[in-house]
Amino acid sequence: MNVKIAPKILNGVINAPASKSEAHRILICAALSDKKTKIYNLDKNNLNDDINATVNCLEALGAGFEFKDNYVIVRPINKILASDKPHVLNCNESGSTLRFMLPVACALYDQVEFTGKGRLPERPLDDLLSVMKSHGVSFSSDKLPFVTHGRLNAGEFKIRGDVSSQYITGLLLAMPLLNDNSKIILTSSLKSADYVNITLKVLRDFNIEVKASDNSYETAHKGFNSPEVISVGADWSSAAFYLAAGTLGCDVSLSGLDVNSAQGDKKILELLKDFGADVYINEDKIAVNKNKLIAQQIDIDATPDLLPVLAVIAAYAQGETVFYNAARLRLKESDRIKSACEMINALGGQAEERPDALIVRGSNFNKLTGGFVNGCNDHRIVMAAAIAAVNCNNEVVISDCEAVSKSYVNFFEDYKRLGGILSVV
Repeated sequence: MNVKIAPKILNGVINAPASKSEAHRILICAALSDKKTKIYNLDKNNLNDDINATVNCLEALGAGFEFKDNYVIVRPINKILASDKPHVLNCNESGSTLRFMLPVACALYDQVEFTGKGRLPERPLDDLLSVMKSHGVSFSSDKLPFVTHGRLNAGEFKIRGDVSSQYITGLLLAMPLLNDNSKIILTSSLKSADYVNITLKVLRDFNIEVKASDNSYETAHKGFNSPEVISVGADWSSAAFYLAAGTLGCDVSLSGLDVNSAQGDKKILELLKDFGADVYINEDKIAVNKNKLIAQQIDIDATPDLLPVLAVIAAYAQGETVFYNAARLRLKESDRIKSACEMINALGGQAEERPDALIVRGSNFNKLTGGFVNGCNDHRIVMAAAIAAVNCNNEVVISDCEAVSKSYVNFFEDYKRLGGILSVV
């Protein structure tokens, strides 16, 4: 689906959507618990494709879900489902679903079939498969689709911490299900530590205590205890797009965001301040105002999801902005160094890619011209291009706009609610 957007400054107040990162973890823990859990701020109207993938996988393992207005009741997996064939877990295009569910499913079942589509079969998995192989699990293939054989055994899981924090989260979610105490030992420094911190918080909410140090995580064989009622926080990763719009002259406020959240992408406020924007926090609402923007040197390693929209801001900042430590972004839904670079250049800006960096040369005086942006089937590229469109000289046409359903189902509805002018072409 292609969407055409006319230049138009946005104005108004919207609610930040539910956090995808928190929702994955809460849903999995609820499905593994001792009794039902009511989860607020999740309903069919805001359930994105990635969360749907996790729900479907948990249903395949024996959990139940009853969706109501603004909440869902999760019935836990209370018995192992007998079957002559492996249970099939379709992870769709969700890397989080695959990496979280793989250790969990193998802790519960002797055989599970995993499938997926898009770029998911190409995304890294080797280190997680390797450590699982050393703990009793074999795989029919090292790439999707594959069937697992054997239960995951307890023990010491030695794994690199600089490839994907999602491997660590998957193991942490599975360890309380194993037949003895287990420990994760990191053989390299942990990247994207904030995502692991979200996992640790959710585990505590379900009465799982993890003993953490700089390079290890240890937990006992113990059942998950439901808090009975819990809420998914608002998503800083999705909110970042409309917060960043404030630097382009939009008068947009977002409600529902928690400045004390464990989510690492709340750093968007700090980064926008560094660029020179003014940030206002008033009770439940947060807004960003335009100011003169100055180029920055940004280590993007811990907040990779922010790169596309920050690249747009950099195009309006005076000077050369460098996003470094970005190599892992080449393994997202698109090669995000390449796709973000192409987005800026397509809109009339100046960007250059390096093996592990993106350079954007901006001007605080000249608007981007507009044009056609290849969305690359990447939700964050599509949303970043839509935000760029508010301040272009001409219309912007973006391809693959259906990709926003991966994380922010109502993105374009909110865009129109704020006064944006768009149409499907």
